[in-house]
Formats: sequence, C-alpha cells, structure tokens
Amino acid sequence: MISFQEFTLDNGLRVIVHEDPSTTLAVMDVIYDVGSRDEDPSRTGFAHLFEHLMFGGSENIPNYDSPLQRVGGENNAFTTPDLTNYYISLPYQNLETAFWLESDRMKQLAFNPNSLEVQRKVVIEEFKQRYLNQPYGDLWLKFRPLIYQKHAYRWATIGADIQHIEEATLEDVKAFFYKHYVPTNAVLVVAGKVKLDEVKVLAEKWFGPIPGGVKPIRQLVQEDVQQENRHMEITAKVPSDRIYKAYPMVGRYHPGFHAIDMLADLMGRGESSYLYEHLVQNERIFDSLNAYQMGSIDPGILVIQGQVTDGVDIEAADQALEKVIQEFVQSGIVEGALQKVKNQAEASLVFMEVEVLNRAMNLAMAANAGDANWVNTEAEKIQAVSLSEVQSWAKSLFIDGKSNTLWYKKEMN
Repeated sequence: MISFQEFTLDNGLRVIVHEDPSTTLAVMDVIYDVGSRDEDPSRTGFAHLFEHLMFGGSENIPNYDSPLQRVGGENNAFTTPDLTNYYISLPYQNLETAFWLESDRMKQLAFNPNSLEVQRKVVIEEFKQRYLNQPYGDLWLKFRPLIYQKHAYRWATIGADIQHIEEATLEDVKAFFYKHYVPTNAVLVVAGKVKLDEVKVLAEKWFGPIPGGVKPIRQLVQEDVQQENRHMEITAKVPSDRIYKAYPMVGRYHPGFHAIDMLADLMGRGESSYLYEHLVQNERIFDSLNAYQMGSIDPGILVIQGQVTDGVDIEAADQALEKVIQEFVQSGIVEGALQKVKNQAEASLVFMEVEVLNRAMNLAMAANAGDANWVNTEAEKIQAVSLSEVQSWAKSLFIDGKSNTLWYKKEMN
C-alpha cells in the first residue's frame, strides 16, 4: 500500500505527496499528459524531441544538469506513446533545487536555434543508431502501421519519418510546448523524506505563479474492429529469422486488462511458459519465444515474438506456432499455472515498489490516467483474475481475423 496525499494548485497543477521517512532521498516525478499519440501525423517525433529539448536550458538555468549535480542529484526522462515523464532523485535536504529546476523549464524553455539544432542532431542520430542501423531496429516502424491503420499508435515515439524532425522549425516547437507543457496538463509527485506542508509551500512558491494554460482535448481516431488477418515480410541483413504476432486487446485501465496480462504470462513469460516449453524446449523450432502486452492506455496489443531456429523454414515455424497457440487456448490454461503467474506478477509489483522513485512514478502514471489510488488496487486486481476469465479472453483474442503477423527474414547470401 502506497500512502499519499494530494492537492491541486489554482493553476490546475495536480500535486501528490508520498512521505517515506525511512529514506534519505527526495524524488520528484513530473508527467505531462502528452505522448506520440498526440502528434500531428505530418509532424511526428515531437514528444520525444521535447524530452531532449527540456534539458537544453530554460529562462534562468542555461545548463540543467550542473546545478543538480552540485547538490548530489540525478535526473532522466522517457517518452511513450501516451505520456512524457521527467524525474529527479536527490538528497532530501536539497529538495528545493528540484522545484526550482522543474518549475523554470515548465514556465519557459530557452527557445533558441542553437538548442534546437543540438537536440535535433541528437534525436536524428538516435533514430539512425537505434532504428535504422541495427538488426531488427526498424521492426516497429514498419509493423505498427500494419497493426494500427487509423489510431496514432501507428507510428513509434521516435517518429514515423526522420524527415519530420529534420524539418521541425522553432515555431513548430514553440507551438507544441505552449499547447502541452502547461500545469493543467501535468501531474507532479514528490516522494521520499518529505512533508506535506513543506511540499505545499514549495509547490505554491515555484509552480503557483505559472499560468495554468488550457488542457488539450484529446480526440483520437480509434481503430475499427479488426476482421481480417494481416501479414507482412521484411528481408534484411539480420542473424536469424523472427516471427512477430500482434493481437488487438483492451487498454491499460480497461476491464479485462489484468486477465490478458496473465494470459500473456501463461503463454510466454519464462522457460516454464506454454509456448516456450512446447516450441523451444521440446520441438526446438524456436531458439527463443515470449509473449507480452504493451500496456497502452488506449486499446493496445498482445505480442508474441520468437526467433526461429536456424534450418527451420519460417512458414513451417509459423504454422507450428499457430497450432500450439490453439492447443493452449483449448486446453493449456489451468488453475495451477495461473496461480503461479499471478504470484509472480504480485511479487514483481512488490519488488518494484521497494524503490521510492518507482513508487513516485506509479503514483504519477495512475493519477495521469485518472486516479492515483489505482496503484493500491493492482495486487487485488491480479489476484481477482479467474481461470474462466482468462479462458474467455483467450478464445476471443486468438481467432481467425484478429492476427497481425510479421516475418522478419534474414537475407540469404
């Protein structure tokens, strides 16, 4: 159970406080309710670009990292299709430094051509290194548009096309900032060796004067119900053939999510999972095989991916995979195995919450999605998943007309 208290400033900024006197740290986590799904299809990659720009200097702080390093602090950030997250960890005595840093860049980034060019180059290099110049790197750039044909999940957080970042202007960047980086579109969590009254004073002092802005109204085009199997192939210089399958499922905070999460674990989490045992250990058709769900806020996907054993035909491997999936649906979901993955999931949850920063992030994400207290209902929801519920979801997900399959084939010499 993560204890917390919350309040909202007059400008609309939601603030959550989690007191933990057992640590010597204070952490600050700021989530902006903007991710790659909120981008213009002709201007993608902006949410991720902003993750970098936010470290490029603000109105009163030309170098973000230096003041933090002087007080023994660390920071980082990440972008997802659904949100952008910034976090700081530092000795509790220096908490106000975190308030100063985060509030100044929320109030006004130092928009200048040099900062944009520096961060543009960093993002373009990341695009090339991670997505274009490494084996399987372009997988999701190409697979997402097959799975999502209308929704903004159809492009990756890095962007749909490197050209969108190359052509981004300073005015484009400013417009994105003033639309999304406002108090009404953010959640601030302060946790660790802190006190509610102290946080109230500091929040009012540093964030209170910032104009609240207008929270953007999200009007995303949703996917039609998938009614046909989709297939694509990529051939490239990669070490081995791989098969990726994606099946539409509900979003992170929708009923049924936890049952599908347990379903994925039963299928492909670890060496005792059904697919691994049958197709890796017993039949040696795959060298590796796993299943997972993406955790998207909007309706997402359950993914099965495997590396085909050298010498095995990829089409034969796919047929074997389909056969074992159907065997699993019909008879592979049993109570003992379900309880095991439920216990594993709950143990992972407990282990993750040992770190105060993880607790802060979980609170921020839940609050951003609608209710901070959802962090305290996770274990209960996991254990409440029934065998019949998992079986029902399996029979509705793994049916003809619901699969998206990608064969990533190695180039033959």
